[in-house]
Amino acid sequence: MTSHYVDLTVVPDPETGVPPLLGALYDRLHRTFVQHRIDTIGVSFPLYTVIPRHLGDTLRLHGSEGSLRELLAGDWLRGVRDHIRTSQIALVPAEVQHRTLQRRQFKSNVERLRRRRMKRKGETAEQAARAIPDSVARTPTLPYVHVRSASTGQTFCLFIALGPVQREPTAGSFNTYGLGGTATVPWF
Repeated sequence: MTSHYVDLTVVPDPETGVPPLLGALYDRLHRTFVQHRIDTIGVSFPLYTVIPRHLGDTLRLHGSEGSLRELLAGDWLRGVRDHIRTSQIALVPAEVQHRTLQRRQFKSNVERLRRRRMKRKGETAEQAARAIPDSVARTPTLPYVHVRSASTGQTFCLFIALGPVQREPTAGSFNTYGLGGTATVPWF
């Protein structure tokens, strides 16, 4: 249950801005969720905006008081602690709205899609180009964070979409990025 929350706010310095520091923080959180099989803590970004496309400087963690205390007691913030300000764990305010945060994937690199098709189907470049026209490419407009997958080791843009606002919470589990398919987090 997401009855409590804690804010982790990134503090940039002259050499490193907010986006790379937020990415480093989120990487560590993701690896911790994978290593400890944590699916009871969700994330949100209270300063999330689409125009301009921005996640803000704060990563908010939602869960029970005990699960948040246990997470923060771990050593996963080593290496970024100097750039993070951690709030106190607090009770979620009464009468807040709820929503899901979900990963969105886009087919944005047509050349990569064509190479993959050529390899999988044994087609020539011309055949793959006819099957996958340039019009297939989509330009994402959602905010994102650069992360490294714990399973593949590859770095990618994790695009984050907000679900509709709901008056009541929906229980469920979160994935290793702290995002829920149907599980909601308090939105405030």
